[in-house]
Amino acid sequence: MSTPPQMRRADKVMSHTQTLETLQRGYCGRLATIGEDGYPYCVPLLYVWLNGEVCLHNAKVRGHLRTNVDHESRVCFEVDEPGEVFPYGRFECDTSVAFRSVILFGKIRVVDETEAKQQFFEALMQKYAKTDWERPKGFFTRLDQITLYAITVERMTGKETPLPDVSEQWFSVDRTKTPNARQESIRPTIHLKPAK
Repeated sequence: MSTPPQMRRADKVMSHTQTLETLQRGYCGRLATIGEDGYPYCVPLLYVWLNGEVCLHNAKVRGHLRTNVDHESRVCFEVDEPGEVFPYGRFECDTSVAFRSVILFGKIRVVDETEAKQQFFEALMQKYAKTDWERPKGFFTRLDQITLYAITVERMTGKETPLPDVSEQWFSVDRTKTPNARQESIRPTIHLKPAK
């Protein structure tokens, strides 16, 4: 695995506990794989954190994802929680968004055992199903029609920008990054034509 650069904004780093909590409650994650042609492929998937691994699934039919996984086991997985957009200074570019995100790198593998698929779907339904759905619990008739993947985590980081209190946002406090800028010194907006 490549050596990561130091996280540029150390003030945004979440603790390991916060990172795991964010990962566990995330709604949808994005899995990035690499194909034989060197191109990345990123797909959104529901997932669960189970037995210290990220587990996810798709159809048993071999498609883009499975082809890439068979080619290269190294993957990247991302989850985020967007928050409110807020102003922190007097110019439009002095705008940010509250968020939490987790990025992990690891190795993915196909899990074929029926018991593991059963455990995965029980955890998936516990995470995503509504409690008032009146259906038989733990009964999954198509376990042989899915591919289950598990990602063994090699490196994981979490980052956040909390929403500042209103008293710390613009108009109350001006935290512009360019305090000496004047509107007359700013170039006019240039409207680009879309490519044909």
